[in-house]
Amino acid sequence: MARKAIFITGGGSGIGRAVARHFSGQGWFVGIADVNRAGIDETAALLPEGASSRHVMDVRDRDQWAAALDAFALQSGGRLDVLFNNAGIGTGGQFADMPPAEADRLIAINFGGVVNGIYAALPLLRATPGSAILNTGSASGFYGVAGLAIYSATKFAVRGLTEALEIEFAKHGIKVRSLMPGFIDTPLLDQVSADSNAPARVRLAESGFEIVPVERVAEAAWAAVHGDKVHVTVGKMAKRLARLARWFPGLIMRQSKKVDGLGTAGH
Repeated sequence: MARKAIFITGGGSGIGRAVARHFSGQGWFVGIADVNRAGIDETAALLPEGASSRHVMDVRDRDQWAAALDAFALQSGGRLDVLFNNAGIGTGGQFADMPPAEADRLIAINFGGVVNGIYAALPLLRATPGSAILNTGSASGFYGVAGLAIYSATKFAVRGLTEALEIEFAKHGIKVRSLMPGFIDTPLLDQVSADSNAPARVRLAESGFEIVPVERVAEAAWAAVHGDKVHVTVGKMAKRLARLARWFPGLIMRQSKKVDGLGTAGH
């Protein structure tokens, strides 16, 4: 039997790179996909020899999806045990200040890219017994966050798609899961917003928010595709927000103002 295989978008950095390292460490073959060729090469260099394939692609382009998965399948022995839809961008800011073109880009990558990936990968997933789809969501997909309106909306969409397809794809034997992390220690937290000279990670730390190491997200990804929970929260903030969204949504509305403009959760 061919070794198990995972295809990771956004695999050139951050969560994608950490998940690639974790799964390859368990003996899996890893398809590393990203728009950044240098990032792909850096991730591949961290994995065992012969444990990965490299795919430069834009998740918005369905033709690139098809070509990448065809090339991946040739090297994975036709297996796709896990599709990890992780690619995303984290543009924040007040809704009125965001150019419509940037809103379109957020939606196209963070949600459209997930939809494109599932369509493209479904034949391989159906042909691989016990396969799974894992989507990177966000704690901001539990309740809309001021200063992250479009980003948060894309993560709500990912959450809804995950829940619906978990039901639809059960007949195909395909699990559908999402990761719902809080603020993750990735390069996106080094961004400086228009209203502050300090990077997001500094302002988050000063405000008492937890920044979760990417290694914990990788461990959660492994647990997600091997477990029964549809949504897997990562970090104290995400777990707390999930509980509050269910039982005390009014409290979140007041508390969410604290993170207005601080950064993005998930990527």
